[in-house]
Amino acid sequence: MRARLVVAFLLVAALSALTTAALTFREARNAILKRTQDTAVQTLRSRVNAQLPDVPFPPDQTALATFTHDLDQAGEPQRWITYARYESQPPVPGAIPDGQVSRELQEKVRKGVSAFQRIDVRGEPWLVIGLPVTFGDNGSERSGLEVYARMPLRGEEANVQALVLAAQRGALPAFAIAIVPALLAARGVLRPVRELRRATQKITEGELDTRLKVTGGDELAELSRTFNGMAAALEENIAELRRMEANARRFAADVSHELRTPLAAMTAVTDVLDEDAGDLDPDTGHAVRLITEETGKLARMVEDLMEVSRFDAGAAALHLDEVDIREAVGKTLQARAWEGRVTADLPEGVRARIDPRRIDVVVANLVGNALRHGGPPVRITARTEPREDGEWLLIEISDGGGGIDPEVLPHVFDRFYKADAARARSEGSGLGLAITMENVRLHDGTVRAANRPGGGAVFTVELPLRRGGRQA
Repeated sequence: MRARLVVAFLLVAALSALTTAALTFREARNAILKRTQDTAVQTLRSRVNAQLPDVPFPPDQTALATFTHDLDQAGEPQRWITYARYESQPPVPGAIPDGQVSRELQEKVRKGVSAFQRIDVRGEPWLVIGLPVTFGDNGSERSGLEVYARMPLRGEEANVQALVLAAQRGALPAFAIAIVPALLAARGVLRPVRELRRATQKITEGELDTRLKVTGGDELAELSRTFNGMAAALEENIAELRRMEANARRFAADVSHELRTPLAAMTAVTDVLDEDAGDLDPDTGHAVRLITEETGKLARMVEDLMEVSRFDAGAAALHLDEVDIREAVGKTLQARAWEGRVTADLPEGVRARIDPRRIDVVVANLVGNALRHGGPPVRITARTEPREDGEWLLIEISDGGGGIDPEVLPHVFDRFYKADAARARSEGSGLGLAITMENVRLHDGTVRAANRPGGGAVFTVELPLRRGGRQA
């Protein structure tokens, strides 16, 4: 932007200088030529009047030759060449060269009007003057004698060229000097813009108390005031949102914590009742089993809420260990009796530094999600992949179901998101995939969901093999 402002300023300066120089040149040129023309006409008229008494009337060719010769001698400083003609006789000292005295000028002279014109002869400028010789007190009687003179304008042209050269020499320093105010003007314009950019960058980095110093009353000052107002409103809104978010997280954590104790007691009681449900009448037994099931769901939801609260509070910690991936995944499937329902293709000898408990939760949530909402066959595979930043472990869990609705796909890791709003209840808490994503992030990895070309959904977990993850 600085370069554009400087160039624009210099262009305006150059255009102004060129315009001024052009106007000055035109006026000076016209003034020089007009002065030359007026002087030449007056001098020629004076010389003609001085020589005229010696010319007999009507003059013959010899008298006209003497007359023009004397005029040439008298006009030596002007370097003119004169011709004379009396009425319809041939001009003296000879024929006027073609194209040097126009018919229009000769017609004016015959009518008793003095005239002049500028012509170009072989690239050089010349001045042609035509004078009718008149008699009488007011010069109203034409004598029939016509005098023509042509004189070079080389000196005047040289003066004009000197003006052009002087204008050029003066324009270059002026153009160079114009760079200084151009830089100063660009600096004055760009300084508020740079400050605005720095302030915007600080706002982006979270320094919401950033403000601009406002000076003056121009458009840039008004922009600074607008920015300060926006920053103040943004700081206030962000503070309110953070307060509300903190309150919501604290509420969820407090509620979950307070529910754990009564839920533990309820679970113990329902477990006892569930053991005797077979001895009760059918309706009472069904009610007991329903209470036991719902109490278990509530307990799992509370545990998930507690886990999410720890993530939000930054209190989730990694306990890393060097483990065999094939063995760790196998234990997850075995602990939940999924060996017969899930096909595993896991390489041998792949070890990674991970938190076994959290990876167990990741695999269990993804496999459980595939079993509940997908369709057979459910398959889990693992492989390593070299990349520029090191070697990575990729774990894929796929199913043969109908896949995930494209509109739902971007939201599958959102908390409490339901693909079907009409499905009010499900076995899960709605937090399983969100907890999965948080656990993977703790390992500096990523997890993504997609649909396979052949049908079904696939979840891919990517973990760095040799990194330690974030210690929360």
